[in-house]
Amino acid sequence: MLNNLIKVTFLGSGTSQGVPVVACSCPVCQSTNIKDNRLRSSVLIETNGQVLLIDAGPDFRYQMLRSGASRLDAILITHAHRDHIAGLDDVRSFNFIYRKPMDIYVSEKDQSEIRLEFSYAFGEVDYPGLPKYNLHTITDEPFNINGTTITPLRVLHRSMEVYGFRIGDFAYITDTNYIPGSTLAQLDGVKYMVVSAIRKEPHVSHYNLEQAVNVLKFINPEIGYITHLSHLMGFHDEVEKELPPEIRLAYDGLELIL
Repeated sequence: MLNNLIKVTFLGSGTSQGVPVVACSCPVCQSTNIKDNRLRSSVLIETNGQVLLIDAGPDFRYQMLRSGASRLDAILITHAHRDHIAGLDDVRSFNFIYRKPMDIYVSEKDQSEIRLEFSYAFGEVDYPGLPKYNLHTITDEPFNINGTTITPLRVLHRSMEVYGFRIGDFAYITDTNYIPGSTLAQLDGVKYMVVSAIRKEPHVSHYNLEQAVNVLKFINPEIGYITHLSHLMGFHDEVEKELPPEIRLAYDGLELIL
């Protein structure tokens, strides 16, 4: 377990449909390159002797099994779209192991969505085997999890407020097409930055590739990574050749030691 360092593992780097997309016969979805196979976006962060997860989408169970992760201390939720919360039912395994609710850090608005989506976990009857959650409210203020300071980064997903997160020199922002000036100020001096881009063509609620590259150039981290990619982005290896050397495409299984 890491203390002074931060280890980031990309459990998934795909958009809401993942890649390959069900029933799609496009060349990207038929690719045999493992970097073109993308589960829904999520990252595992190990630091200060604990393991944190950003987002638990519908692939959460398989992602944890594939990574070999056997510990999870808390989950940070960017927003309550299903590709970011649908796997929360599977925290039951950790409830059983640790015999306590899973700590989940999420905005007050998105807590309402979680309570609706997983209403059976919040009912009056404590049915055996139900998942148990301890919901902590995220605001714009930094908060602390067992000695790790986390700075919420408020951005817009069209008109929807979404939170990214900064931990030390690492920042992670997904599902956005606008980062306000106040959040850009919070990113000053960040060395490792992850931002999402769904495709090359413009999109109504996500950055496209050009916009994400421009954002990373403006923030100017040492290394930038692009995640939340759809099959419309193209082949991983070909797209990477188009990028500046300090900007790379994320892929499932990518590990960073920061």
